[in-house]
Amino acid sequence: MTDNSITTGQGARAGGKESVLQGRTGAGAPAETRGKTTVADGVVAKIAGMAAREVLGIHKLGGGMARALGAMRERVPGTGGGVTQGVKVEVGERQAAVDLDVVVEYGVSIVDIAGDVRTNVITAVERMTGLEVVEVNITVDDVHLPAEEEDSDDDQEGRVR
Repeated sequence: MTDNSITTGQGARAGGKESVLQGRTGAGAPAETRGKTTVADGVVAKIAGMAAREVLGIHKLGGGMARALGAMRERVPGTGGGVTQGVKVEVGERQAAVDLDVVVEYGVSIVDIAGDVRTNVITAVERMTGLEVVEVNITVDDVHLPAEEEDSDDDQEGRVR
Protein backbone atom coordinates (compact mmCIF):
# COMPACT_ATOMS: atom_id res chain seq x y z
CA MET A 1 0.00 0.00 0.00
CA THR A 2 1.30 3.51 -0.79
CA ASP A 3 0.34 6.79 0.89
CA ASN A 4 -1.18 9.79 -0.90
CA SER A 5 1.47 11.95 -2.58
CA ILE A 6 1.58 14.63 -5.24
CA THR A 7 4.14 14.53 -8.03
CA THR A 8 4.77 16.72 -11.06
CA GLY A 9 4.71 15.35 -14.60
CA GLN A 10 4.46 16.64 -18.17
CA GLY A 11 1.06 17.90 -19.30
CA ALA A 12 -0.87 17.15 -22.44
CA ARG A 13 0.34 20.40 -23.99
CA ALA A 14 3.97 20.93 -24.88
CA GLY A 15 5.80 22.36 -21.89
CA GLY A 16 2.74 22.08 -19.63
CA LYS A 17 2.92 20.75 -16.10
CA GLU A 18 0.49 18.75 -14.06
CA SER A 19 0.24 17.76 -10.42
CA VAL A 20 -0.57 14.13 -9.80
CA LEU A 21 -2.26 13.01 -6.58
CA GLN A 22 -1.37 9.34 -6.15
CA GLY A 23 -3.80 7.37 -4.06
CA ARG A 24 -3.15 4.27 -2.00
CA THR A 25 -3.30 0.96 -3.81
CA GLY A 26 -4.20 -2.58 -2.86
CA ALA A 27 -7.24 -4.49 -1.78
CA GLY A 28 -7.20 -2.95 1.72
CA ALA A 29 -7.27 0.65 0.45
CA PRO A 30 -10.57 2.55 0.42
CA ALA A 31 -12.15 2.79 -3.05
CA GLU A 32 -11.90 6.60 -3.18
CA THR A 33 -8.07 6.47 -2.84
CA ARG A 34 -7.32 3.84 -5.47
CA GLY A 35 -5.67 5.37 -8.53
CA LYS A 36 -4.29 8.81 -9.28
CA THR A 37 -5.74 12.23 -9.97
CA THR A 38 -3.92 14.66 -12.28
CA VAL A 39 -4.36 18.44 -11.97
CA ALA A 40 -2.90 20.60 -14.77
CA ASP A 41 -1.32 24.00 -14.09
CA GLY A 42 -4.06 25.65 -16.15
CA VAL A 43 -6.68 24.29 -13.77
CA VAL A 44 -4.90 25.89 -10.78
CA ALA A 45 -4.66 29.18 -12.73
CA LYS A 46 -8.40 29.13 -13.53
CA ILE A 47 -9.33 28.42 -9.92
CA ALA A 48 -7.10 31.26 -8.70
CA GLY A 49 -8.46 33.66 -11.34
CA MET A 50 -12.08 32.92 -10.50
CA ALA A 51 -11.41 33.19 -6.75
CA ALA A 52 -9.69 36.56 -7.18
CA ARG A 53 -12.54 37.94 -9.29
CA GLU A 54 -15.07 37.00 -6.60
CA VAL A 55 -13.63 39.60 -4.19
CA LEU A 56 -15.53 42.89 -4.08
CA GLY A 57 -13.29 45.76 -5.12
CA ILE A 58 -11.44 43.85 -7.85
CA HIS A 59 -12.33 45.42 -11.18
CA LYS A 60 -10.28 43.23 -13.53
CA LEU A 61 -7.24 41.00 -13.64
CA GLY A 62 -4.27 41.61 -15.91
CA GLY A 63 -1.83 44.43 -16.35
CA GLY A 64 -1.49 46.92 -19.21
CA MET A 65 -0.69 44.83 -22.29
CA ALA A 66 -2.42 41.69 -20.97
CA ARG A 67 -5.67 43.67 -20.51
CA ALA A 68 -5.38 45.15 -24.01
CA LEU A 69 -4.86 41.72 -25.58
CA GLY A 70 -7.64 40.28 -23.41
CA ALA A 71 -10.06 42.99 -24.58
CA MET A 72 -9.29 42.13 -28.20
CA ARG A 73 -9.59 38.38 -27.50
CA GLU A 74 -13.06 38.94 -25.94
CA ARG A 75 -14.30 40.46 -29.20
CA VAL A 76 -13.37 37.37 -31.21
CA PRO A 77 -16.26 34.88 -31.15
CA GLY A 78 -15.54 31.58 -29.41
CA THR A 79 -12.39 32.66 -27.56
CA GLY A 80 -13.97 33.27 -24.16
CA GLY A 81 -13.10 35.90 -21.60
CA GLY A 82 -9.69 34.64 -20.56
CA VAL A 83 -10.19 33.48 -16.97
CA THR A 84 -6.43 33.12 -16.53
CA GLN A 85 -5.63 36.63 -17.75
CA GLY A 86 -3.40 38.26 -15.12
CA VAL A 87 -2.76 34.93 -13.37
CA LYS A 88 0.54 33.05 -13.28
CA VAL A 89 1.07 29.89 -11.24
CA GLU A 90 3.96 27.65 -10.36
CA VAL A 91 2.98 24.16 -9.31
CA GLY A 92 5.43 21.86 -7.57
CA GLU A 93 5.11 18.40 -6.12
CA ARG A 94 2.94 19.40 -3.17
CA GLN A 95 2.78 23.18 -3.31
CA ALA A 96 1.67 26.01 -5.56
CA ALA A 97 2.54 29.71 -5.80
CA VAL A 98 0.25 32.25 -7.45
CA ASP A 99 1.05 35.66 -8.96
CA LEU A 100 -1.84 38.02 -9.75
CA ASP A 101 -1.97 41.33 -11.64
CA VAL A 102 -5.10 43.22 -10.61
CA VAL A 103 -6.98 46.45 -11.18
CA VAL A 104 -8.86 47.66 -8.10
CA GLU A 105 -11.88 49.93 -7.85
CA TYR A 106 -11.22 53.50 -6.75
CA GLY A 107 -11.91 54.12 -3.07
CA VAL A 108 -11.25 50.63 -1.71
CA SER A 109 -8.44 49.83 0.68
CA ILE A 110 -5.75 48.07 -1.36
CA VAL A 111 -4.35 46.43 1.78
CA ASP A 112 -7.77 45.01 2.71
CA ILE A 113 -8.49 43.87 -0.85
CA ALA A 114 -5.09 42.14 -1.09
CA GLY A 115 -5.78 40.25 2.14
CA ASP A 116 -9.25 39.23 0.96
CA VAL A 117 -7.90 38.06 -2.41
CA ARG A 118 -5.13 36.03 -0.75
CA THR A 119 -7.61 34.36 1.60
CA ASN A 120 -10.08 33.55 -1.19
CA VAL A 121 -7.43 32.22 -3.60
CA ILE A 122 -5.68 30.10 -0.97
CA THR A 123 -8.96 28.65 0.28
CA ALA A 124 -10.23 27.80 -3.23
CA VAL A 125 -6.99 26.30 -4.56
CA GLU A 126 -6.27 24.23 -1.45
CA ARG A 127 -9.86 22.99 -1.16
CA MET A 128 -10.21 22.06 -4.83
CA THR A 129 -6.73 20.65 -5.58
CA GLY A 130 -5.23 19.51 -2.27
CA LEU A 131 -2.09 21.54 -3.01
CA GLU A 132 -0.62 23.79 -0.31
CA VAL A 133 -0.51 27.41 -1.52
CA VAL A 134 2.76 28.83 -0.19
CA GLU A 135 2.28 32.40 -1.47
CA VAL A 136 -0.05 34.66 -3.39
CA ASN A 137 1.79 37.68 -4.78
CA ILE A 138 -0.41 40.57 -5.88
CA THR A 139 0.59 43.43 -8.16
CA VAL A 140 -1.88 46.31 -8.34
CA ASP A 141 -1.42 47.66 -11.87
CA ASP A 142 -4.17 50.26 -11.96
CA VAL A 143 -7.11 51.86 -10.18
CA HIS A 144 -10.41 51.88 -12.04
CA LEU A 145 -12.15 55.24 -11.87
CA PRO A 146 -15.94 55.46 -12.36
CA ALA A 147 -15.45 58.12 -15.06
CA GLU A 148 -13.27 55.76 -17.13
CA GLU A 149 -16.20 53.47 -17.85
CA GLU A 150 -18.36 56.36 -19.07
CA ASP A 151 -15.57 57.57 -21.37
CA SER A 152 -15.03 54.12 -22.87
CA ASP A 153 -18.76 53.79 -23.67
CA ASP A 154 -18.70 57.09 -25.59
CA ASP A 155 -15.66 55.97 -27.63
CA GLN A 156 -17.41 52.79 -28.77
CA GLU A 157 -20.54 54.59 -29.98
CA GLY A 158 -18.64 57.01 -32.20
CA ARG A 159 -18.95 60.78 -32.59
CA VAL A 160 -21.91 60.89 -34.95
CA ARG A 161 -25.34 59.63 -33.93
